[in-house]
Amino acid sequence: MTHDFYSDTKTKPSAAMREVVLTCTVGDEQKDEDPTTRELCARVAELLGKDEAVFLPSGTMCNEIAISVHSNPGDEVICSSTSHIVNFETGGPAALSSVMIRTLSGDLGIFDEQQVAQAIRPPSRYAPRSTLLSVEQTSNMGGGAVWPVARLAAVAQVAKDANLRTHMDGARLMNAVVATGVDAAAHAAQYDSVWVDFTKGLGAPVGAVLAGSADFIHEAWRVKQRLGGAMRQSGIVASMCLYALDHNVERLVQDHELAADLGARIGALPGVHTVLPVETNIILFDLVDGAPSAASVVESLARDDVLIGAFGERRIRVVTHLDVNPVSGDLLIDRLTHHLSA
Repeated sequence: MTHDFYSDTKTKPSAAMREVVLTCTVGDEQKDEDPTTRELCARVAELLGKDEAVFLPSGTMCNEIAISVHSNPGDEVICSSTSHIVNFETGGPAALSSVMIRTLSGDLGIFDEQQVAQAIRPPSRYAPRSTLLSVEQTSNMGGGAVWPVARLAAVAQVAKDANLRTHMDGARLMNAVVATGVDAAAHAAQYDSVWVDFTKGLGAPVGAVLAGSADFIHEAWRVKQRLGGAMRQSGIVASMCLYALDHNVERLVQDHELAADLGARIGALPGVHTVLPVETNIILFDLVDGAPSAASVVESLARDDVLIGAFGERRIRVVTHLDVNPVSGDLLIDRLTHHLSA
């Protein structure tokens, strides 16, 4: 048996989740005729406090479509240097929307309103236009750090005062909701577009939903079509996303509890230099100089059927989710202890 802590994207749909597919009602999604997909989009729009929503195959498509709708070629997007759109979308903003990226440093991927104000360019015939501010809730490369709602509102207000639009990468927004007890609409209130992913901690095999104003979603559909993302009987996968909303949100607390326990135990291991604060389901830790490299530790654990990720020469990431449990966690700690002590 493999114990896969590499990412919460590794979750597999449960038998109960798969069963809902057998009775779901379907139609042509591209023609807005799939009742199950329409229900999912309506529920997510309400959840996020937005007018409308569109179902997409992936969160990366959500980000890239939002950037395309909110900006014009030559414009500039402001975001964290740790963000997904910078590090994990193969240069999509440049390739697909011809925009520049201006990155901000921050504490665990969270910057402040003063940094945003300083990054917004004054009008100039020589400079790109600052048109979009993007945040990531939670911050993946910040170790699953949660943006405080007040900070989200503050940086968004600075952007709006300068006529920028705002976007939230909500890949793990529901982790933030469970961790804070603050509903999703409050997190997203000051953001023109926001999306949630169903393929991470919520356990579905495919799908993310992007929400915003009616005008924004109208344009998002155009870009979706341009990118080839229109589907047909998408209720087959949307039904599993609806199941995830009904059954897999509240249980995220279990992932957080396991991550907190593992983070504390990892911090006590020989060879571990620093563990970033564990707020949700992601554990990032660095190995001391002289310890085995992150890649060699990952390779060693893989031979023991424990999968984790190397995210730098000495940095390792561990992610908890519904397909791992405390028994898996005990094995992870045992194998880490063995290989770091060898």
